[in-house]
Amino acid sequence: MAQASTFRLGLVQMACGDDPAANMARALDLMAEAVRGGAQLICLPELFRSRYFCQREDAALFDLAEAIPGPSTDAVGAFCRAHRVTAVASLFERRAPGLYHNTAVFMGPDGALMGRYRKMHIPDDPQYYEKFYFTPGDLGFKAFDTEVGRVGTLVCWDQWYPEAARLTALQGALLLMYPTAIGWLPQDKAEYGARQRQAWHTIQRSHAIANGVYVAAANRIGWEPSGTGAAGQGIEFWGSSFICSPEGDFLAEAPADREAVLLADIDLTRVERFRRGWPFLRDRRTDAYSGITQRYGDTGKASAGHG
Repeated sequence: MAQASTFRLGLVQMACGDDPAANMARALDLMAEAVRGGAQLICLPELFRSRYFCQREDAALFDLAEAIPGPSTDAVGAFCRAHRVTAVASLFERRAPGLYHNTAVFMGPDGALMGRYRKMHIPDDPQYYEKFYFTPGDLGFKAFDTEVGRVGTLVCWDQWYPEAARLTALQGALLLMYPTAIGWLPQDKAEYGARQRQAWHTIQRSHAIANGVYVAAANRIGWEPSGTGAAGQGIEFWGSSFICSPEGDFLAEAPADREAVLLADIDLTRVERFRRGWPFLRDRRTDAYSGITQRYGDTGKASAGHG
């Protein structure tokens, strides 16, 4: 049977509490709402099974991690099999004792694990102490053939890196999905909040345009305390999940302050039309990009004619 050119994408924007089982149950309820809305591919927020625990460094929190395959892939896989949909779920992966990753899994409509992507860029900022918990990904940038088309996923901090979006697009992805946990620190919101969220939208819309792909980001919402006992310490997650076209236009956007199921129709023929008009991939100078693998500045080689 020929693959349809159009499908419906669903994003789950949700609040996450202390109880992993309750979070999973809520995620499955919202996924069911997405299915009722016609979604064939569904994306959950980053690390949806718990509060965002990386606000502090606490070795006891490694107990939140689980094997893949494991309980979460079993639950999401059973849902996918029952409803004949594909889902992307972001999990705290326990790979081995003392070795953990921030991992997005693709679960197919037969309930099977199609593949996984391990977050490549790991932040270490105030209340985002992810380097304490996560080993950087070692699987590279990935795209997967699904029943609705070839899809890639990246995770949260990856969304700021054009290299990550480009390399995933070069794997053939026509849609990039970003499970996300991003929000405001209380000391920053008044002065920087609006610009921070605008920058977050702008960089991802830029990935859509530069690569001629659809881009979608599924964020969490709500205030989550840091757990340190310090008054006022925590993160206000800003929701605002969105789906945008290859032209960078918003097709759907969620509110900043409540749970939502976001739906949009993805027309893969639009990718072809956009790339014919703006053939960025055709005009890339692949012979001239060796410097991109350097951290910064020159390569250490002497330039001819300069002493």
